[in-house]
Amino acid sequence: LLPGSTPPPPTAVSDPDVPAPTLCDQPWADRAIFKANLRDEQQGILESLPEATVYHLKLELHDSLTELDADQELLFTNQETVALDAVYLRLFPNISGGATDLLAAAVNGQAVEPGYELERSVLRLPLGEPLGPGERVVIRLSYRVRVPEGVGGNYGILGYTDEILALAHIYPMVAVYDDEGWNLEIPPDIGDLVYADSSFYLVQVTAPADLVLATSGVEIEREESEGRRRTVYAAGPARDFYLAGSRRYEDVKTEYGPVTVRSFTLPEFAAAGAEAMRYAVMALETFEDRFGPYPYREFDLVSTPTLALGIEYPGIVAMAQRMYDPQNRSGAGRWLEGVTAHEVAHQWFYAVVGNDQLDEPWLDEAMAQYATLEYYGSVFGPGGYNGFRDTLVDRWWGVNQAAIPIGLPVRAFDGRSYSAIVYGRGPLFIEALAEQMGPQAFDAFLRDYYSQHLWGIATTESFRAAAEAACACDLTDLFQAWVYP
Repeated sequence: LLPGSTPPPPTAVSDPDVPAPTLCDQPWADRAIFKANLRDEQQGILESLPEATVYHLKLELHDSLTELDADQELLFTNQETVALDAVYLRLFPNISGGATDLLAAAVNGQAVEPGYELERSVLRLPLGEPLGPGERVVIRLSYRVRVPEGVGGNYGILGYTDEILALAHIYPMVAVYDDEGWNLEIPPDIGDLVYADSSFYLVQVTAPADLVLATSGVEIEREESEGRRRTVYAAGPARDFYLAGSRRYEDVKTEYGPVTVRSFTLPEFAAAGAEAMRYAVMALETFEDRFGPYPYREFDLVSTPTLALGIEYPGIVAMAQRMYDPQNRSGAGRWLEGVTAHEVAHQWFYAVVGNDQLDEPWLDEAMAQYATLEYYGSVFGPGGYNGFRDTLVDRWWGVNQAAIPIGLPVRAFDGRSYSAIVYGRGPLFIEALAEQMGPQAFDAFLRDYYSQHLWGIATTESFRAAAEAACACDLTDLFQAWVYP
Protein backbone atom coordinates (compact mmCIF):
# COMPACT_ATOMS: atom_id res chain seq x y z
CA LEU A 1 0.00 0.00 0.00
CA LEU A 2 1.40 3.36 -1.00
CA PRO A 3 1.58 6.32 1.41
CA GLY A 4 -1.60 8.38 1.23
CA SER A 5 -3.81 5.39 0.45
CA THR A 6 -6.55 4.36 2.83
CA PRO A 7 -5.21 1.41 4.83
CA PRO A 8 -7.34 -1.68 5.37
CA PRO A 9 -8.75 -1.89 8.89
CA PRO A 10 -6.64 -4.21 11.04
CA THR A 11 -9.66 -6.21 12.15
CA ALA A 12 -7.89 -9.57 12.17
CA VAL A 13 -5.35 -8.32 14.70
CA SER A 14 -8.12 -8.02 17.27
CA ASP A 15 -9.20 -11.66 16.83
CA PRO A 16 -10.60 -12.64 20.25
CA ASP A 17 -9.28 -16.21 19.77
CA VAL A 18 -5.69 -14.95 19.85
CA PRO A 19 -4.13 -15.01 23.34
CA ALA A 20 -3.14 -11.65 24.77
CA PRO A 21 0.57 -10.86 25.18
CA THR A 22 2.17 -12.04 28.40
CA LEU A 23 5.68 -10.55 28.19
CA CYS A 24 4.41 -6.97 28.18
CA ASP A 25 1.14 -5.08 28.41
CA GLN A 26 1.27 -3.87 24.81
CA PRO A 27 -1.80 -5.19 22.91
CA TRP A 28 -1.01 -6.91 19.63
CA ALA A 29 -3.29 -4.55 17.70
CA ASP A 30 -1.87 -1.32 19.11
CA ARG A 31 0.84 -0.03 16.79
CA ALA A 32 1.03 3.44 18.40
CA ILE A 33 4.18 2.54 20.32
CA PHE A 34 6.06 2.17 17.02
CA LYS A 35 5.41 5.80 16.06
CA ALA A 36 8.52 6.69 18.04
CA ASN A 37 10.61 4.85 15.44
CA LEU A 38 9.10 6.52 12.38
CA ARG A 39 9.21 10.03 11.01
CA ASP A 40 5.87 11.81 11.23
CA GLU A 41 5.02 11.52 7.55
CA GLN A 42 5.82 7.79 7.56
CA GLN A 43 3.51 6.76 10.40
CA GLY A 44 0.60 5.86 8.12
CA ILE A 45 2.40 2.63 7.34
CA LEU A 46 1.67 1.34 10.85
CA GLU A 47 -1.92 0.44 10.00
CA SER A 48 -1.19 -0.75 6.47
CA LEU A 49 0.68 -3.90 7.52
CA PRO A 50 -1.99 -5.58 9.66
CA GLU A 51 -0.66 -9.09 9.01
CA ALA A 52 3.01 -8.39 9.76
CA THR A 53 4.56 -10.54 12.49
CA VAL A 54 4.88 -8.79 15.85
CA TYR A 55 7.79 -9.83 18.08
CA HIS A 56 8.00 -9.22 21.83
CA LEU A 57 11.50 -10.05 23.09
CA LYS A 58 12.83 -10.08 26.64
CA LEU A 59 16.62 -10.47 26.67
CA GLU A 60 18.76 -10.82 29.79
CA LEU A 61 22.49 -10.45 29.07
CA HIS A 62 24.83 -12.14 31.53
CA ASP A 63 27.66 -10.04 32.97
CA SER A 64 30.13 -12.10 30.93
CA LEU A 65 28.35 -10.90 27.74
CA THR A 66 28.79 -14.38 26.28
CA GLU A 67 25.36 -15.72 27.27
CA LEU A 68 21.85 -14.40 27.35
CA ASP A 69 18.53 -15.77 28.53
CA ALA A 70 15.48 -14.92 26.47
CA ASP A 71 11.72 -15.12 26.44
CA GLN A 72 10.02 -14.44 23.16
CA GLU A 73 6.41 -14.12 22.14
CA LEU A 74 5.24 -13.42 18.62
CA LEU A 75 1.98 -12.99 16.81
CA PHE A 76 2.14 -14.86 13.50
CA THR A 77 -0.45 -14.50 10.74
CA ASN A 78 -0.78 -16.87 7.81
CA GLN A 79 -0.46 -14.44 4.90
CA GLU A 80 -0.54 -17.21 2.30
CA THR A 81 -3.38 -18.69 0.23
CA VAL A 82 -2.91 -22.19 1.65
CA ALA A 83 -3.30 -23.62 5.15
CA LEU A 84 -0.11 -24.18 7.16
CA ASP A 85 0.45 -27.17 9.44
CA ALA A 86 3.63 -25.76 11.02
CA VAL A 87 5.58 -22.56 11.45
CA TYR A 88 9.31 -22.53 10.69
CA LEU A 89 11.79 -20.28 12.47
CA ARG A 90 15.49 -19.76 11.83
CA LEU A 91 18.07 -20.34 14.59
CA PHE A 92 21.09 -18.59 13.10
CA PRO A 93 23.38 -18.78 16.17
CA ASN A 94 23.56 -22.56 15.61
CA ILE A 95 25.44 -22.00 12.35
CA SER A 96 27.29 -18.85 13.44
CA GLY A 97 29.68 -20.22 16.03
CA GLY A 98 27.25 -19.88 18.92
CA ALA A 99 24.21 -21.86 20.02
CA THR A 100 20.51 -21.46 20.73
CA ASP A 101 19.28 -23.88 23.39
CA LEU A 102 15.48 -24.03 23.34
CA LEU A 103 13.99 -24.50 26.80
CA ALA A 104 10.25 -24.37 26.08
CA ALA A 105 7.86 -23.81 23.19
CA ALA A 106 4.10 -23.23 23.09
CA VAL A 107 1.52 -22.33 20.46
CA ASN A 108 -1.58 -20.50 21.72
CA GLY A 109 -0.64 -21.52 25.25
CA GLN A 110 -0.26 -25.23 24.46
CA ALA A 111 3.18 -26.83 24.78
CA VAL A 112 4.48 -28.30 21.51
CA GLU A 113 7.34 -30.62 20.66
CA PRO A 114 9.54 -28.85 18.09
CA GLY A 115 11.60 -30.45 15.37
CA TYR A 116 14.98 -29.37 14.02
CA GLU A 117 16.34 -29.30 10.47
CA LEU A 118 19.42 -28.10 8.58
CA GLU A 119 22.03 -28.55 11.32
CA ARG A 120 19.56 -27.24 13.93
CA SER A 121 19.38 -23.91 12.13
CA VAL A 122 15.65 -24.42 11.49
CA LEU A 123 13.01 -24.89 14.17
CA ARG A 124 9.74 -26.53 13.12
CA LEU A 125 6.78 -25.80 15.39
CA PRO A 126 3.80 -28.05 14.63
CA LEU A 127 0.33 -26.56 14.82
CA GLY A 128 -2.44 -28.56 16.44
CA GLU A 129 -4.76 -27.74 13.55
CA PRO A 130 -3.91 -26.31 10.13
CA LEU A 131 -3.72 -22.51 10.19
CA GLY A 132 -5.93 -21.14 7.44
CA PRO A 133 -5.24 -18.02 5.37
CA GLY A 134 -5.61 -14.92 7.54
CA GLU A 135 -5.65 -16.92 10.78
CA ARG A 136 -3.25 -16.16 13.64
CA VAL A 137 -1.37 -17.88 16.41
CA VAL A 138 0.75 -16.69 19.30
CA ILE A 139 4.07 -18.51 19.68
CA ARG A 140 5.91 -18.44 23.03
CA LEU A 141 9.57 -19.51 23.32
CA SER A 142 12.12 -19.58 26.11
CA TYR A 143 15.76 -20.14 25.21
CA ARG A 144 19.39 -19.42 26.01
CA VAL A 145 21.89 -18.08 23.48
CA ARG A 146 25.60 -18.76 23.84
CA VAL A 147 27.79 -16.17 22.13
CA PRO A 148 31.21 -17.18 20.78
CA GLU A 149 34.31 -15.48 22.11
CA GLY A 150 35.84 -14.25 18.89
CA VAL A 151 34.10 -13.63 15.58
CA GLY A 152 31.43 -16.08 14.48
CA GLY A 153 29.17 -16.48 11.49
CA ASN A 154 29.62 -14.91 8.09
CA TYR A 155 32.10 -12.03 8.50
CA GLY A 156 31.96 -12.13 12.32
CA ILE A 157 28.33 -11.10 12.79
CA LEU A 158 28.06 -12.84 16.17
CA GLY A 159 30.62 -12.76 18.95
CA TYR A 160 32.36 -11.01 21.80
CA THR A 161 35.87 -9.85 20.95
CA ASP A 162 38.07 -6.81 21.52
CA GLU A 163 35.62 -5.62 24.21
CA ILE A 164 32.81 -5.41 21.65
CA LEU A 165 29.66 -7.53 21.56
CA ALA A 166 27.93 -8.15 18.22
CA LEU A 167 24.52 -9.83 18.32
CA ALA A 168 23.11 -10.40 14.85
CA HIS A 169 20.07 -12.65 14.27
CA ILE A 170 20.12 -13.98 17.84
CA TYR A 171 16.38 -14.62 18.21
CA PRO A 172 14.27 -17.31 16.47
CA MET A 173 13.12 -15.53 13.31
CA VAL A 174 10.08 -16.57 11.26
CA ALA A 175 11.22 -17.84 7.89
CA VAL A 176 9.79 -16.39 4.68
CA TYR A 177 7.05 -18.33 2.94
CA ASP A 178 7.15 -17.57 -0.79
CA ASP A 179 6.57 -19.28 -4.14
CA GLU A 180 9.02 -21.99 -3.04
CA GLY A 181 7.06 -22.67 0.15
CA TRP A 182 9.04 -22.17 3.36
CA ASN A 183 12.32 -20.67 2.19
CA LEU A 184 14.91 -22.68 4.11
CA GLU A 185 18.58 -23.26 3.40
CA ILE A 186 21.96 -23.08 5.06
CA PRO A 187 23.49 -19.86 3.75
CA PRO A 188 26.85 -19.98 1.99
CA ASP A 189 29.92 -18.71 3.82
CA ILE A 190 29.85 -15.51 1.77
CA GLY A 191 27.02 -13.00 1.52
CA ASP A 192 24.16 -12.25 3.89
CA LEU A 193 22.34 -14.80 6.04
CA VAL A 194 18.86 -13.37 6.23
CA TYR A 195 15.87 -13.22 3.91
CA ALA A 196 13.03 -11.75 5.95
CA ASP A 197 9.64 -10.09 5.83
CA SER A 198 8.94 -6.74 7.48
CA SER A 199 7.87 -7.12 11.11
CA PHE A 200 7.44 -5.13 14.32
CA TYR A 201 9.71 -5.48 17.35
CA LEU A 202 9.26 -4.53 20.99
CA VAL A 203 12.49 -5.53 22.74
CA GLN A 204 13.45 -5.32 26.41
CA VAL A 205 17.17 -5.71 27.12
CA THR A 206 18.54 -6.08 30.63
CA ALA A 207 22.32 -5.77 30.75
CA PRO A 208 25.17 -4.44 32.88
CA ALA A 209 24.50 -0.74 33.47
CA ASP A 210 27.89 0.26 32.05
CA LEU A 211 27.28 -1.47 28.71
CA VAL A 212 26.57 1.07 25.96
CA LEU A 213 24.14 -0.50 23.49
CA ALA A 214 23.49 0.33 19.83
CA THR A 215 20.38 -1.27 18.37
CA SER A 216 17.80 -1.16 15.65
CA GLY A 217 14.83 1.06 16.46
CA VAL A 218 14.69 3.69 19.19
CA GLU A 219 14.86 3.61 22.96
CA ILE A 220 11.49 4.27 24.57
CA GLU A 221 12.13 3.41 28.23
CA ARG A 222 14.99 2.73 30.66
CA GLU A 223 15.61 2.15 34.33
CA GLU A 224 18.61 1.14 36.44
CA SER A 225 18.88 -0.90 39.61
CA GLU A 226 21.78 -2.61 41.39
CA GLY A 227 24.23 -2.27 38.53
CA ARG A 228 21.82 -3.46 35.83
CA ARG A 229 19.95 -1.42 33.24
CA ARG A 230 16.65 -2.37 31.65
CA THR A 231 16.05 -0.68 28.30
CA VAL A 232 13.06 -1.06 25.98
CA TYR A 233 13.33 -0.49 22.23
CA ALA A 234 10.65 -0.21 19.55
CA ALA A 235 11.47 -0.99 15.93
CA GLY A 236 9.40 -1.52 12.86
CA PRO A 237 8.54 -2.05 10.21
CA ALA A 238 11.92 -3.81 10.07
CA ARG A 239 13.36 -7.01 8.66
CA ASP A 240 15.55 -7.74 11.66
CA PHE A 241 16.60 -6.48 15.08
CA TYR A 242 20.32 -5.97 15.67
CA LEU A 243 22.29 -5.22 18.84
CA ALA A 244 25.92 -4.34 19.49
CA GLY A 245 27.52 -3.09 22.66
CA SER A 246 30.69 -2.23 24.52
CA ARG A 247 31.59 -0.84 27.89
CA ARG A 248 33.95 1.50 26.03
CA TYR A 249 31.67 2.85 23.32
CA GLU A 250 31.18 6.59 23.03
CA ASP A 251 27.79 7.64 21.68
CA VAL A 252 28.03 10.80 19.57
CA LYS A 253 25.05 12.40 17.79
CA THR A 254 24.25 14.84 15.03
CA GLU A 255 21.03 15.75 13.25
CA TYR A 256 19.85 15.46 9.68
CA GLY A 257 16.47 17.19 9.67
CA PRO A 258 14.19 15.02 11.84
CA VAL A 259 16.71 12.14 11.82
CA THR A 260 19.20 11.64 14.63
CA VAL A 261 22.46 10.18 13.29
CA ARG A 262 24.54 8.42 15.96
CA SER A 263 28.06 7.04 15.96
CA PHE A 264 29.17 4.34 18.41
CA THR A 265 32.89 3.67 18.52
CA LEU A 266 35.80 3.41 20.93
CA PRO A 267 37.30 6.72 22.11
CA GLU A 268 40.59 6.21 20.27
CA PHE A 269 38.63 6.10 17.01
CA ALA A 270 36.46 9.15 17.69
CA ALA A 271 37.80 11.19 14.77
CA ALA A 272 36.94 8.50 12.23
CA GLY A 273 33.55 8.01 13.90
CA ALA A 274 32.76 11.69 13.38
CA GLU A 275 33.95 11.40 9.79
CA ALA A 276 31.67 8.43 9.12
CA MET A 277 28.76 10.31 10.66
CA ARG A 278 29.38 13.24 8.30
CA TYR A 279 29.44 10.89 5.31
CA ALA A 280 26.21 9.29 6.50
CA VAL A 281 24.43 12.65 6.60
CA MET A 282 25.53 13.43 3.04
CA ALA A 283 24.42 9.97 1.90
CA LEU A 284 21.00 10.29 3.55
CA GLU A 285 20.49 13.61 1.78
CA THR A 286 21.61 12.20 -1.58
CA PHE A 287 19.42 9.11 -1.44
CA GLU A 288 16.34 10.86 -0.13
CA ASP A 289 16.52 13.15 -3.12
CA ARG A 290 17.11 10.25 -5.51
CA PHE A 291 14.86 7.45 -4.27
CA GLY A 292 12.41 8.63 -1.61
CA PRO A 293 12.30 9.36 2.12
CA TYR A 294 14.34 7.60 4.77
CA PRO A 295 11.58 6.28 7.05
CA TYR A 296 13.13 6.19 10.53
CA ARG A 297 13.86 8.83 13.15
CA GLU A 298 17.31 7.42 13.79
CA PHE A 299 20.27 6.06 11.88
CA ASP A 300 23.20 4.49 13.74
CA LEU A 301 26.75 3.56 12.78
CA VAL A 302 28.54 1.16 15.12
CA SER A 303 32.15 0.07 14.72
CA THR A 304 32.72 -3.63 15.36
CA PRO A 305 35.44 -6.20 14.60
CA THR A 306 33.40 -7.46 11.62
CA LEU A 307 35.50 -9.09 8.91
CA ALA A 308 33.39 -7.37 6.25
CA LEU A 309 33.89 -3.67 5.62
CA GLY A 310 30.27 -3.07 6.56
CA ILE A 311 27.04 -4.98 7.21
CA GLU A 312 23.54 -3.56 6.94
CA TYR A 313 20.68 -3.90 9.41
CA PRO A 314 17.45 -1.86 9.71
CA GLY A 315 18.29 1.62 10.96
CA ILE A 316 21.83 0.63 11.94
CA VAL A 317 24.98 -0.56 10.20
CA ALA A 318 28.02 -2.39 11.55
CA MET A 319 31.22 -0.80 10.29
CA ALA A 320 34.62 -2.53 10.32
CA GLN A 321 36.66 -1.08 13.17
CA ARG A 322 39.86 -1.39 11.15
CA MET A 323 38.56 1.37 8.87
CA TYR A 324 38.46 3.69 11.90
CA ASP A 325 42.02 2.97 13.04
CA PRO A 326 44.25 6.03 12.43
CA GLN A 327 47.16 3.65 11.90
CA ASN A 328 45.30 2.03 9.01
CA ARG A 329 44.01 4.99 7.05
CA SER A 330 46.15 4.14 4.04
CA GLY A 331 44.73 0.62 4.12
CA ALA A 332 41.13 -0.23 4.95
CA GLY A 333 40.55 3.32 6.16
CA ARG A 334 40.57 4.69 2.63
CA TRP A 335 37.25 2.90 2.08
CA LEU A 336 35.43 4.61 4.95
CA GLU A 337 33.43 7.06 2.83
CA GLY A 338 32.41 4.57 0.15
CA VAL A 339 31.46 1.89 2.67
CA THR A 340 29.40 4.38 4.67
CA ALA A 341 27.51 5.46 1.56
CA HIS A 342 26.97 1.84 0.51
CA GLU A 343 25.59 0.83 3.90
CA VAL A 344 23.34 3.88 4.07
CA ALA A 345 21.98 2.93 0.64
CA HIS A 346 20.97 -0.45 2.05
CA GLN A 347 18.36 1.35 4.15
CA TRP A 348 16.51 1.81 0.85
CA PHE A 349 17.51 -1.47 -0.80
CA TYR A 350 17.22 -4.24 1.78
CA ALA A 351 15.60 -2.51 4.77
CA VAL A 352 12.61 -0.95 2.97
CA VAL A 353 12.68 -2.70 -0.42
CA GLY A 354 13.39 -6.29 0.54
CA ASN A 355 14.63 -9.15 -1.59
CA ASP A 356 15.89 -12.71 -1.30
CA GLN A 357 19.48 -11.88 -0.38
CA LEU A 358 20.61 -15.46 -0.92
CA ASP A 359 18.98 -16.17 -4.30
CA GLU A 360 18.97 -12.64 -5.81
CA PRO A 361 21.74 -10.73 -4.01
CA TRP A 362 22.20 -8.28 -6.88
CA LEU A 363 18.88 -6.61 -6.09
CA ASP A 364 20.23 -5.04 -2.92
CA GLU A 365 24.01 -5.20 -3.30
CA ALA A 366 24.28 -3.95 -6.88
CA MET A 367 21.66 -1.29 -6.17
CA ALA A 368 23.59 -0.16 -3.08
CA GLN A 369 26.77 -0.01 -5.16
CA TYR A 370 25.02 1.97 -7.89
CA ALA A 371 23.64 4.33 -5.24
CA THR A 372 27.21 4.81 -3.99
CA LEU A 373 28.24 5.69 -7.53
CA GLU A 374 25.52 8.33 -7.58
CA TYR A 375 26.64 9.56 -4.15
CA TYR A 376 30.13 10.24 -5.48
CA GLY A 377 28.70 11.99 -8.51
CA SER A 378 26.42 14.13 -6.34
CA VAL A 379 29.07 15.09 -3.78
CA PHE A 380 32.17 15.37 -6.00
CA GLY A 381 30.83 15.85 -9.53
CA PRO A 382 31.98 13.97 -12.65
CA GLY A 383 35.45 13.38 -11.24
CA GLY A 384 34.03 11.64 -8.18
CA TYR A 385 31.62 9.61 -10.30
CA ASN A 386 34.34 8.43 -12.65
CA GLY A 387 36.74 7.73 -9.82
CA PHE A 388 34.32 5.40 -8.05
CA ARG A 389 33.26 3.88 -11.37
CA ASP A 390 36.89 2.89 -11.91
CA THR A 391 36.76 0.85 -8.69
CA LEU A 392 33.72 -1.03 -10.03
CA VAL A 393 35.55 -1.82 -13.26
CA ASP A 394 38.57 -2.95 -11.22
CA ARG A 395 36.33 -5.31 -9.23
CA TRP A 396 34.98 -6.81 -12.45
CA TRP A 397 38.55 -7.35 -13.63
CA GLY A 398 38.80 -9.82 -10.72
CA VAL A 399 37.27 -12.33 -13.14
CA ASN A 400 38.80 -10.73 -16.27
CA GLN A 401 35.49 -9.02 -17.04
CA ALA A 402 33.81 -12.35 -17.72
CA ALA A 403 30.16 -11.95 -18.73
CA ILE A 404 28.90 -13.94 -15.74
CA PRO A 405 25.21 -13.16 -15.10
CA ILE A 406 24.63 -10.88 -12.14
CA GLY A 407 21.32 -12.62 -11.36
CA LEU A 408 22.86 -15.80 -9.94
CA PRO A 409 22.34 -16.91 -6.33
CA VAL A 410 25.14 -16.45 -3.81
CA ARG A 411 25.89 -20.20 -3.82
CA ALA A 412 26.91 -19.97 -7.51
CA PHE A 413 29.87 -17.72 -6.64
CA ASP A 414 33.12 -17.98 -4.77
CA GLY A 415 34.48 -15.00 -2.86
CA ARG A 416 36.33 -13.52 -5.84
CA SER A 417 33.52 -13.87 -8.37
CA TYR A 418 30.87 -12.68 -5.87
CA SER A 419 32.75 -9.42 -5.41
CA ALA A 420 33.53 -9.06 -9.11
CA ILE A 421 30.06 -9.75 -10.45
CA VAL A 422 27.55 -8.63 -7.82
CA TYR A 423 29.52 -5.60 -6.58
CA GLY A 424 31.39 -4.75 -9.78
CA ARG A 425 29.45 -5.82 -12.86
CA GLY A 426 26.08 -5.38 -11.10
CA PRO A 427 26.15 -1.59 -10.69
CA LEU A 428 27.57 -1.26 -14.21
CA PHE A 429 24.45 -3.04 -15.45
CA ILE A 430 22.28 -0.47 -13.68
CA GLU A 431 24.35 2.27 -15.32
CA ALA A 432 23.73 0.59 -18.71
CA LEU A 433 20.03 0.39 -17.85
CA ALA A 434 19.99 4.13 -17.14
CA GLU A 435 21.62 4.85 -20.49
CA GLN A 436 19.13 2.71 -22.42
CA MET A 437 16.08 4.07 -20.60
CA GLY A 438 17.14 7.71 -20.76
CA PRO A 439 17.47 10.05 -17.77
CA GLN A 440 13.83 11.08 -17.40
CA ALA A 441 12.44 7.53 -17.53
CA PHE A 442 15.25 6.18 -15.32
CA ASP A 443 14.69 8.85 -12.66
CA ALA A 444 10.98 7.99 -12.60
CA PHE A 445 11.81 4.29 -12.41
CA LEU A 446 14.03 4.70 -9.33
CA ARG A 447 11.31 6.44 -7.36
CA ASP A 448 8.50 4.20 -8.65
CA TYR A 449 10.44 1.01 -7.88
CA TYR A 450 11.03 2.20 -4.33
CA SER A 451 7.45 3.34 -3.71
CA GLN A 452 5.91 0.22 -5.28
CA HIS A 453 7.91 -2.12 -3.03
CA LEU A 454 7.74 -0.30 0.31
CA TRP A 455 8.20 -2.91 3.08
CA GLY A 456 7.63 -5.71 0.57
CA ILE A 457 9.79 -8.11 -1.41
CA ALA A 458 11.19 -7.23 -4.83
CA THR A 459 12.29 -9.78 -7.42
CA THR A 460 14.27 -9.57 -10.62
CA GLU A 461 11.03 -9.71 -12.56
CA SER A 462 9.32 -6.96 -10.55
CA PHE A 463 12.46 -4.83 -10.97
CA ARG A 464 12.31 -5.35 -14.75
CA ALA A 465 8.56 -4.72 -14.86
CA ALA A 466 8.96 -1.39 -13.06
CA ALA A 467 11.75 -0.37 -15.44
CA GLU A 468 9.79 -1.33 -18.57
CA ALA A 469 6.72 0.50 -17.29
CA ALA A 470 8.76 3.65 -16.74
CA CYS A 471 10.35 3.63 -20.20
CA ALA A 472 7.50 1.95 -22.14
CA CYS A 473 10.16 -0.20 -23.72
CA ASP A 474 11.27 -3.84 -23.99
CA LEU A 475 14.41 -4.55 -21.95
CA THR A 476 14.68 -8.25 -22.77
CA ASP A 477 17.98 -8.03 -24.63
CA LEU A 478 19.63 -5.94 -21.90
CA PHE A 479 18.53 -8.33 -19.16
CA GLN A 480 19.63 -11.33 -21.22
CA ALA A 481 23.07 -9.80 -21.70
CA TRP A 482 23.64 -8.84 -18.06
CA VAL A 483 21.23 -10.47 -15.62
CA TYR A 484 19.73 -13.79 -16.61
CA PRO A 485 21.61 -17.08 -16.25
